[in-house]
Amino acid sequence: MPLTIADVMTAPVFSLSPDATLLDAHNVTRDKGIRHLPIIEPQTNQLVGIVTQKLLISRVIALLTKFGNDSLQSEEAKVNIMDIALKEFDTVSVDQSVAEVASFFLKNKHGCMPVVDEEAHVVGILTSSDFVKLTIKLLDGSKSLFD
Repeated sequence: MPLTIADVMTAPVFSLSPDATLLDAHNVTRDKGIRHLPIIEPQTNQLVGIVTQKLLISRVIALLTKFGNDSLQSEEAKVNIMDIALKEFDTVSVDQSVAEVASFFLKNKHGCMPVVDEEAHVVGILTSSDFVKLTIKLLDGSKSLFD
């Protein structure tokens, strides 16, 4: 039986709502040790954006350059997360094969892809780290691939 995205994805997913700020995203990514944050509309539970570590760092550096370290947090709190979020992105479903998605992921140089159900609700996230974990298990010859 081929591996599916459900077998390798990360779940549950940490996320933010569209009214969150850059400061909120900075705190969550730092505190949780994650690099990607889906933005989910609370009323509809729909995915409306995604913020990556690269986008966060870019905006934080711009704020540091303009305002300095002393004002960083107050300036981050003024930036709505949707101002920096990607609004166009690829998604994947839980039942897609890992082989199929891995090729697409690599070809398009993705760092992550939100995993959505039939109603476009986020049920997980697929990251490059998930592929590395899978590779390690395969190379180790792990009998139980997903313990």
